[in-house]
Amino acid sequence: MPDNFKEIFTILKELLAPYEGHLAVKTDTPEEYWLVTRGPSPFPQHKGHPLDVTWIRTGKAYVSFHLMPIYMKPELTKAMSPALKKRMQGKTCFNFTSRPDAEMLEELSRLTWASLSAWTVPARSS
Repeated sequence: MPDNFKEIFTILKELLAPYEGHLAVKTDTPEEYWLVTRGPSPFPQHKGHPLDVTWIRTGKAYVSFHLMPIYMKPELTKAMSPALKKRMQGKTCFNFTSRPDAEMLEELSRLTWASLSAWTVPARSS
C-alpha cells in the first residue's frame, strides 16, 4: 500500500464526519470507515439489518469512496465534473490513488451532501 493512502483515507473520512450523528458508524478502523442507517432497514431484502449508506476502504491499488444513494438517485451524477467522473468505478464508487485537490474535494463534499439529503429511507409501515 502506498504511503499516501493513509492521508487520502483521512481526508475522505473528514467528508463523512458531519453525518455521524444522522447515521451509525458500522466500522471505524485505519483501513475502513463505514456508515449505515440507524435502526433496521425498512426494505425486506435487508432482513431487519441497517442499510449500508457510505463507506471508505483502503485497498492495495487505491482508496475507494462508496456513496450508495447515487445508485438510487443517479441523476445526482449528471452535473459531475469530468475529473470526478474519471475517478468513478461502477455506479457508486470513486477510486483515489492520489490526494484529491481542493476543488475535487469540494465537489465530492457537495455530491455527498446532495446524495444524503435527497435520499430518505421510507418509514417502516406497521
